[in-house]
Order: sequence, then structure tokens, then C-alpha cells
Amino acid sequence: MSFAAIAIQSAAPSRADVLLQGFYWDVPSYAAGSSSAPWWWDKLAGQANAFRLAGFTAVWLPPALKGAAGGYSDGYDPFDDYDLGSKTQMGTTTTRYGTREQLERCCAMMRANGLNVYADIVDNHRSGDDGYYNFHYLDAYGNANSGRFQKGQYDFHPNVPQDSNVPAGSGEASFGRDLAPINGASHWVYNGLEAAGDWQTKALDLQGYRLDDVLGISTDWLLPFLNYGAMAGKFAVGEYYDSNLSNVSYWVSTSMQGRSSAFDFPLRSQLKQMCNSPSSFNMANLDHAGLAGSDPYHAVTFVENHDTDRSEPITQNKMLAYAYILTSEGYPSVFYKDYSTDSGCYGLQTPINNLVWIHEKLASGSTLQRYKNNLAFVYERQGGSHLLVGLNNNTGYGYNLTCATGFGANVHLHDYTGHAADVTTDGGGNVTLALPAAVSGNGYVCYAPAGVSGGFTVSGVATTQEYAGAQDLDIKPADNTAQIQVCRVWVASGSPVTGALFYDTASWTSSTDIKLELDNPAGTAVATKTYLSGTAQGATITATAPSNGWYTFKIRSDSTPTANPKPAYWLRATYKSTLN
Repeated sequence: MSFAAIAIQSAAPSRADVLLQGFYWDVPSYAAGSSSAPWWWDKLAGQANAFRLAGFTAVWLPPALKGAAGGYSDGYDPFDDYDLGSKTQMGTTTTRYGTREQLERCCAMMRANGLNVYADIVDNHRSGDDGYYNFHYLDAYGNANSGRFQKGQYDFHPNVPQDSNVPAGSGEASFGRDLAPINGASHWVYNGLEAAGDWQTKALDLQGYRLDDVLGISTDWLLPFLNYGAMAGKFAVGEYYDSNLSNVSYWVSTSMQGRSSAFDFPLRSQLKQMCNSPSSFNMANLDHAGLAGSDPYHAVTFVENHDTDRSEPITQNKMLAYAYILTSEGYPSVFYKDYSTDSGCYGLQTPINNLVWIHEKLASGSTLQRYKNNLAFVYERQGGSHLLVGLNNNTGYGYNLTCATGFGANVHLHDYTGHAADVTTDGGGNVTLALPAAVSGNGYVCYAPAGVSGGFTVSGVATTQEYAGAQDLDIKPADNTAQIQVCRVWVASGSPVTGALFYDTASWTSSTDIKLELDNPAGTAVATKTYLSGTAQGATITATAPSNGWYTFKIRSDSTPTANPKPAYWLRATYKSTLN
């Protein structure tokens, strides 16, 4: 049975990228008692080159802020907005994943391999208060109740009314103390979350964000947040955990004015039925399915994530779902636990790598549906030389069909999955396909003109990470009694490392100065500079790394006035890290 081709119309093209969710729930952690497990930030950093060579273009990191359970926390119970694993509070210095320094090295190595870095931002709630909605943090010296952005009773709902335009309204689920950026006292939370997001973006050199639990967050705050400071213009995707397409579409297009994408839970609901209940699923339902079917540019498609893997997993035929999202429109996200061959993971790396290659090399342009019924679904991507995809979800037998294509007459087509033999279009451009049975989920083919080859190259970039030193943060301000270590950065051999210093000159005299020093891995100073009140803000020191290793920035003030004894500063370190 054949069907007329139906074009999927969209306001903008889908993205030619593939995202890797770089974690799963309760990853092994030294901090959580797994003595043989490497720190997660180091483990991800060591795989950055392999991720890029496999075709991934971005990695989504787990929440970086320390949670209320310290090193045992997965990060979805955030405590201190300025603790990335650098303060000894909530029982540990590290987070589950490692230290701030390890995290920044991980991000820099991702960038050196040409990968974008997305942070998981949890701004609906906070956890770890004193039982009365009071949140107090350590400062850079370890002093209690002195850290930046402390919070009190009237910064939270229900102590103040629920914020306006929270999608879940009064039915919002409780995951912790519910922040109230709109109705909280004096907009303290509104402004504080913006400042903290700007700080984290600069500290890690982020290219985007995964926004946790947007059902509980006022869009009157979230939209301005994404347009504030360093967040402006960067990619964002919201976890709007709802299978109702109308609700998700409204949030993206109306509430967020297209500023944020959304995870395609409506599509994932269809994929779960297709895989787990193949005999009762109508394959024609994949036509225009989910957000990707109507607004692919704002759809982040996925098969599994850290939540669904625990609560509503796809238990069979999972590769059929990956075949769909990695050949269709939308921005596909691959789940680490599905992908990885680590112990306890599902080990689908080889077939997923094949589909990532197909996505990046062959799948582009708009989509035409070529054949659909309750048993099989065939569609064609119209970009480039075209890609014809056929899906069969029956585990017992294959499916034969003939359909029209846009390849033209008598064109030799190759199945780039290796699941079926090559075919040739007839004089009218039609083709006969033999779709394999969905044994182990492999009931899919991906045909395109023969002869496409080649892998992926690494074209990395330098990273710029900002280190803010102030008494109420996690890095000490400049001091006239001791030299302060600002940071260490992991630099690749032959690469320049530069520090640009911005500093507070309030009440300085002509004899006040700050001295910035850069040391090599052996501890020898390789660049120094003295900054006076009249020195241009952002003046730099630089050196070229003769070998891979840690390069250390240090700072000391001199003759500082009583009114400003320990000046705050901002150091922007620019460097290129190693590939692995």
C-alpha cells in the first residue's frame, strides 16, 4: 500500500547536531563511596575526544552545584549557588562529580575537542535549609553565614504567593523549598539567580543550558533570565515534563517566545509505545509525531534520560527509537547509559555511533512521508543527496514494500546501517525495500546514494573561564599579607595561556597595587605584572606552555587602604586544553 507524500512544514530548519547526555542517575562516585570509581568530571574529560570523533557536537553535564546531600547528591537538590565543589559544606568539599577545578578542566577539554558544553540548571528550588527556609553559606575563608546570595523565609513560596505564570500553577510538585523570583522579597531571588547564572556561565564557559522542571518556574522570570548577561543568546532546552503536545508547544512558542527549546516528551511517549508494545502500536502514528513534527527547530528529541530510565524505561527494541530520532528532524539527545559500554550501562555504542554518523553525514532538510501503515513507516529527508529511512517494529518478520523516492531513475542506493542489501531505483524513481525484522530493535534501514564515507575531525577552540575573587565567594580576594592562588588551568603544550585582570580600585592611593603571577607546572613564574589604579582594566599577562600541565595564577595586593583592604577582582583565563 502506498501513500501520497506529505511534507512536514516548519518555521525553521532542524539542527545538524547531536547531543550526548553525559550522565545517568547515581553515576559511580568516589565521594559516594565507590572507592575504585574515577571522579566523573575526569571520566568525561577523558572521553571528550572519543565523543567528538563519534560525531557528537555537544555534551549535557549533570547539575554542577553542590546538593544538600553533599558528595552523595546527584545535584537536583542544590544548596549554594556559588559552590561548584570548592567549599567544605554539606559534609564534603567535592560534589558527587568532583571539584570545581576538575569541572573546569572537563569543560576546557570538551571545548578543545570542539564540543559545546551545556549545564543542567536547577532554579525551581533549593534544599538544605535550617528547617525554617533559611539558607546560609560559607565564604571564601570558611566563615559561616557569610557567603553570597543567602536566602530567607520570604524568598520562597508558600511563604509568599505562588509566582505568576508558573505552568503547573497550584499543582506544582515539591522537590525542595520553592523559590519565588517574582513574589519573593524585594526581587532578591529574581536578581540573585540571574547573577548566579551569569557567574556560572563565565566560570565554566558554557554554550547552553538544560533547564530543570520548568513546569514549576514562572516564565515571567525564566525568559528574562535567559536574556540576562552571559546567558543571552545561548542555547536552552526546558524539561517540560508533559506528553501533551499542545501544552509543550504553547510553552515554547507563547510563554517563552521561542527563546527555549523543549524536550520532546510527546514524541517519547509514542516511541515508548512503539518499542515496548510493538503488536499494538500503529506505525503511522509516527507521522508528524511530537514537537519535532510541527516545530523541529525547538524540539530536542530523546529516547531515554536519567528520570525515564528509572520510572518508565523503554525495555526492548530501543535501537528502533534511536533510529527514528537520529534520522528525523529535531535535535537528538543520546543517553549516556544507553550509549556507554561501562559496567552497568546498556552498551549500544556501536549501533548508535552508526546512526550518529548517518545523522551528521546524510540526514538533512525537510521530510516527506513515503509509506505508512500500522506495520511500517518510511520517510525521506530532502537535504543533500537525500536519505530514505524505513522502520519496521515487528520482531517476528520483515516487511516488503515499494515506494516512490526523490533520488531519480536508476540510482544505486546503499543501506548505511548494514541491515539490508543495496537496491536500485527503477525508471520512475521507485524502490522496493525489504525491511528486516526488529530483532534487538534492528528493524530499520537508511538508504542513500552509494559512496559516502569519511569520519569526523576535531576542530577545537580555546576556552575563557572567569575566576571571581571576593570574600563572600569561593575564591579569596587579593591580600596584602599573603599570595593567593586564584586558580589552576590545564593547558596543552604549545598553547598560549593568558590572564586578563579586572579589579576594584576603590579608595586606592598612588602606592596601592596588585601583582598577578603565572607559574608553570614546576612552580616557576613565567609571567608577572603589577597593576596600579591607573592601569587599564583587563590588562593581560601571557605565556606559552612548553608542556601539558597545570598552570597557576596567583595574586597579591600591596599597600591597600583601610577602606578596601582586600580588593575583589575578576580574572579571565584564556587557554586551550588537551584533547585527552
